[in-house]
Amino acid sequence: MKSIRFTNPYIVDSKRNIWEVIRWQLGLYKDPIVPAPADFSHPGQLPAFEKSEPSAVWMGHCTFLIEVDQLAILTDPIWSDYCAPVRLSSFRRNHEPPILLGDLPAIDIVLLSHNHYDHLDAATVFKLHRLNPQIVWIVPSRLSPWFKKRGIEQVVELERWQSHETAAYRVTAVPAQHFSGRGLFDQNKTHWNGYIFESKTSGKRLYFTGDTGYNPIEFKEIGEKWPYMDLSLIPIGTYIPKEFMSPVHCSPYDGVEIHQDVKSRLSLGMHWKTFNLSDEPIDRPPYDLFLALERKGINPDTFIPVEPGYYVNW
Repeated sequence: MKSIRFTNPYIVDSKRNIWEVIRWQLGLYKDPIVPAPADFSHPGQLPAFEKSEPSAVWMGHCTFLIEVDQLAILTDPIWSDYCAPVRLSSFRRNHEPPILLGDLPAIDIVLLSHNHYDHLDAATVFKLHRLNPQIVWIVPSRLSPWFKKRGIEQVVELERWQSHETAAYRVTAVPAQHFSGRGLFDQNKTHWNGYIFESKTSGKRLYFTGDTGYNPIEFKEIGEKWPYMDLSLIPIGTYIPKEFMSPVHCSPYDGVEIHQDVKSRLSLGMHWKTFNLSDEPIDRPPYDLFLALERKGINPDTFIPVEPGYYVNW
């Protein structure tokens, strides 16, 4: 197989190299660090939960359990205590997953955005495969060999804009702005995706952005191809220092732009609270999300940073 490296067409200088990481860790990026007001609570309200409706529950980071039309879907599942191959305190999980792996319903589909350790967690993948050998793993370009090398054969590899379709649903891979790699020598050798899930039973539409920065081209293109999203899962954390993080991670302000671009009826914030992977205080993303919604005059009920374990109808 020819060796290729994927790129982001709308990043001029992504600063994704070891020297910039060192500069960041040495404190050479000087963003002000401001906590949220002590008494702040995001004002968004959700209607009372009804079991008969499609549901979403946040496990933490970018992991959601989605149930819709007799299908159970997981996004970027990670149940491990650490999001890295080394057990350093900076990579330790801040809260337990609200549901144990063994207590999940039978999983039909896993949407995997890319191969970073906080998204492709080997221990969780192995356990899920043992519990649910029927899972269809949907992954980006050139990532299927990782699974097949480990005896997981039911893998669908999608390039951008490609779809996997059954009688019950369609999943389409869409652009994200990020990077990949699990070591020093495999950077960007596999791709990174977002996904649109469409149920053929009810017509419900789910958008999982994956891990991404923002650009006004690709997300508007997604919004042009689909007239609305019933539910969008959008990152709101890991955004300070801004100069270093913004090419590949959304701030809450960027997340609101995506929310608008794809005409999302309801969005839930992810990629915050579970792991401390950047400099903003852990309680800051919901406050910045509120400020971004307020500035744009958007109803806060439409974009909410729910707590882990809270069930949401969509």
